[in-house]
Amino acid sequence: MHLIRPFAGLRPAPEYAADVAAPPYDVLNTQEARERAEGKPWSFLHISKPEIDLPESTDPYAPEVYIKGKENFERMIAKGILKQDPWPCYYFYRLVMGTHTQTGLVAVASVPDYDSNRIRKHEFTRPDKEDDRVRQIDALGAQTGPVFLTYRHNEIVDGIAEQVTQGHPDVDVTADDGVRHSLWVVSDSEMVEKLSYEFDAMKCLYIADGHHRSAAASRVAKLRQEKNPNHTGDEPYNYFLSVIFPDNQMKILDYNRVIKDLNSLSEADFLTAIEKNFEIKNAVEKVKPVEAGEFGMYLSGKWFRLKIKPERVPTKDPVKRLDVSLLADNLIAPVLNITDPRRDKRIDFVGGIRGLEELERRVDSGEMAVAFSLYPTSLAQLMAVADAGEVMPPKSTWFEPKLADGLVSHVIE
Repeated sequence: MHLIRPFAGLRPAPEYAADVAAPPYDVLNTQEARERAEGKPWSFLHISKPEIDLPESTDPYAPEVYIKGKENFERMIAKGILKQDPWPCYYFYRLVMGTHTQTGLVAVASVPDYDSNRIRKHEFTRPDKEDDRVRQIDALGAQTGPVFLTYRHNEIVDGIAEQVTQGHPDVDVTADDGVRHSLWVVSDSEMVEKLSYEFDAMKCLYIADGHHRSAAASRVAKLRQEKNPNHTGDEPYNYFLSVIFPDNQMKILDYNRVIKDLNSLSEADFLTAIEKNFEIKNAVEKVKPVEAGEFGMYLSGKWFRLKIKPERVPTKDPVKRLDVSLLADNLIAPVLNITDPRRDKRIDFVGGIRGLEELERRVDSGEMAVAFSLYPTSLAQLMAVADAGEVMPPKSTWFEPKLADGLVSHVIE
């Protein structure tokens, strides 16, 4: 069984690609999705967030939501908005955000290799979100949200990508946020075989983003295997939709924290408590950390620069050395008494794409009491955690730019 393989992608007809392409299902809430899809009947949000076509009181996880998604999916296929390629292909997918460019390979990746940890994880999943993706994949008979994978860059794969992307893209759309999405179809059998060979020779792949989608694909594969007395392992459901980028092109932004209260401490006592594990300096402007171990803190309209004391940094543990862990273990847990950030409602997380102004806004509005800006987790740190079989704290990485939903889907039946 191959680590990855080509597949006959279900894609928008070229003239509809700009109408179909949509933000990932999990970066918009229902109201935002309604607004984005208004007046756009072919937006993929009608498939990925089908509750927007039901009454506003509808639970996004209600059975009728998945039924509606299937109806919308089948309607777009019947109308010729979405068409399936006649034979298995790979696809190169390029994202351009400002001056940043990254080019990945769209493929389907092996569920057994995911199950055996050759496709490595670094996060826990939430059961409710995983269940949602299982129901969505099962209802559609297709995987529509790609898993964002990465690999240690390979000169041969990079060379093929450069060669293919010299040509005119088969799809070229610029989203509302200014990110350009371009797609090249790779159908040449020799090139397809070479790409498969190069990936088969790799020790592993890493999940960057999409733990719920990959876990759901694994569960759906097991369900379908149990129902298929003639299961061979070659069926489409044994693979999941992926876009695989080289590690040297990936962009990780900071993932910042905001806290509702100071755990009944006065500001003076709070600052005194922090001094046990951090050096604190007043800052005259916003603090965007420039190195690991440095943090910004916004409190009562003022910025502070925090530096973790060297003796507080573990020497070996790849999880405990992460900046998100250092902040949690040395401040958020002992001082603010937030020990389970996955469930505690007193903490929220702000992706770096929103800027430091969003941290100031959340605190200045009175919604939050204090905000922390962090230095981004590196891809090397992510790989070290995954290689050790460990998991990161929640909300450790924020990848940009985001993949679009709808440009390529994988039919599994």
